[in-house]
Amino acid sequence: MSKLTKNQKSVAEKVELGKAYTLDEASKLVKEITTTKFDASVDVDIRLGVDPRKANQMVRGVVTLPNGTGKVTRVLCLCTPDQEAAAKEAGADYVGLDEYIQKINGGWTDIDVIITMPSCMGKVGPLGRVLGPRGLMPNPKSGTVTMDVAKAVRDVKSGKIDFKVDKAGIIHTSIGKVSMTAEQIFGNAKEFISTVIKLKPAAAKGTYIKSIFISSTMSKGIKIDPKSAE
Repeated sequence: MSKLTKNQKSVAEKVELGKAYTLDEASKLVKEITTTKFDASVDVDIRLGVDPRKANQMVRGVVTLPNGTGKVTRVLCLCTPDQEAAAKEAGADYVGLDEYIQKINGGWTDIDVIITMPSCMGKVGPLGRVLGPRGLMPNPKSGTVTMDVAKAVRDVKSGKIDFKVDKAGIIHTSIGKVSMTAEQIFGNAKEFISTVIKLKPAAAKGTYIKSIFISSTMSKGIKIDPKSAE
């Protein structure tokens, strides 16, 4: 068996195996056990008691994190010329339509979120083969296909994220950065978890929230007592 490093020993001493911490405790602890030299992301994983293969048990939604995501979100707005000025003023990093569609067809995907208008979906739709696998395809359910592109840009820039349960019944998302204060991490995590709880499908039977873990990019996962996050 390999010998534990000094950092691994320190983490092992701080995180008690099998213990479920309160969200407040875990928000502080995740900062303490992160030893990376870069500003690691803080992630939350929620295992749900749903069957994602059934449409009436699919869990997906959007949430605006009260303290932002802690990272710069690069936004592309694909819109008609009359909306370009408003999108730029709202903070979009790239604004246009045909020229960016050509760039994406050429393999360019150096962006985090794409926002567009219903009237532009005829041109944007065929990009699904490129954007779909990267999670970049605009969708009305996530608010990224809208008539009010300026508001959508502002929402994303201020910390709005979308999420959905995967095939294994797990929702995984980043809710901040380790450089945030423990209070900011707590606020973001609580808002995200509360939103997932509110989205419980009527068809879901038994225990809905099976487990919640919080971790940073390369840290150990910290188990959270779901009741402390309600």
